[in-house]
Amino acid sequence: MINQDFKAMLSGKSKIRELSEFATALGEKIGYENVFDYSLGNPSVPVPDLYNETIIRLHKQLASMPLHGYSPSLGNTAVRGKVAASLSKRFGVPYETKHIFMTNGAASAIAHAARCVTKPGDDVITFAPFFPEYMQYIGRTGANLKVVPANTANFEINFDAFDEMMNENVQAVLINTPNNPSGIAYSEQTIERLAAYLAQKQKEYGHEIFIISDEPYREIAFDGRKIPYVARYYDNTLTCYSFSKSLSIPGERIGYVAVNPKAVDADILAIMCGQISRGIGHNCPSSSVQMAAAECLDITSDIRVYETNMNLIYDKLKELGFEVIRPGGTFYIFPKALEEDANAFCDKATKYHLILVPSDTFGVKGYFRMAYCIDTEKVQRSLAALEEFVNTEYPNRK
Repeated sequence: MINQDFKAMLSGKSKIRELSEFATALGEKIGYENVFDYSLGNPSVPVPDLYNETIIRLHKQLASMPLHGYSPSLGNTAVRGKVAASLSKRFGVPYETKHIFMTNGAASAIAHAARCVTKPGDDVITFAPFFPEYMQYIGRTGANLKVVPANTANFEINFDAFDEMMNENVQAVLINTPNNPSGIAYSEQTIERLAAYLAQKQKEYGHEIFIISDEPYREIAFDGRKIPYVARYYDNTLTCYSFSKSLSIPGERIGYVAVNPKAVDADILAIMCGQISRGIGHNCPSSSVQMAAAECLDITSDIRVYETNMNLIYDKLKELGFEVIRPGGTFYIFPKALEEDANAFCDKATKYHLILVPSDTFGVKGYFRMAYCIDTEKVQRSLAALEEFVNTEYPNRK
């Protein structure tokens, strides 16, 4: 008999992917340039020249085995050392090679990190709004994902609700800052408060509580702000990173877990990740991509376009009367819909070729997400469609 659990998932496909497929089908009918697709967070800016140049050079200069063969189970050792050195220099946390485990992107990093610090039946807490695939990343470990309701005033952590949900069975807290879908970057005050709270709970419960910090957007920050590096504030932190957004290489599937050197059992957690790989079929990222990414650790694509796009959309949303919190980073914005049912709101938007993602899938009702990682020219053209949609469908809005 086939697995009934996974069969049941067929009726609950990712809403984001479903809308992306709808946008593609609509584009085949009317031309994709006429579809204002804000569904999928697929970076549009070109990769840095250095990345492409490095890939070409590696393929020309290296022998087949180091380029295309298996890397060690924890990742290319030299690459791990370069990642550790870069993080240490940038953030003042003294990582060494032994603290880095190379992964197939942030999703793989979270899957490994969660298995390192939980067992089936344990609780992991996250905060709404949250990336919906967390339900799978954590649930498939056998742990229970508990979601703290959103603080819709500013989408920072709802500490009162967090405290009510906290219990001795919690082994990890999964955070994402800057956040998908809200675009909010947690303030330093929020991170300090979270760290102090968890330190207190560790003493009270008599066991470690890890932060699993999901950070694929940490390079995309707006208004000149600096994104607090969570591991600087809390020892038991596992940092999960992807180069997908910073280098615009999501299809390359490359990232890492960085174990805070001050964490409990810091010297063996990366090695444990290697053993976890045996059970989930991870088996190392591409050798050539690891080496290419290692040459681009301290650069990014020209991600300034995301702030340009954000300002265009944010200003138009405010002009049209939407309630919306200005993003601090990422390439997402999370306005309140103009009616209680966000699904109905987003369905109406498709008549104007606007593809928006309703918020229910992110653990909050009544909002919608726009992923504005598209060409600025298309963002500009979409504003007229957004205005027509709002004025036609909601002429009596307040």
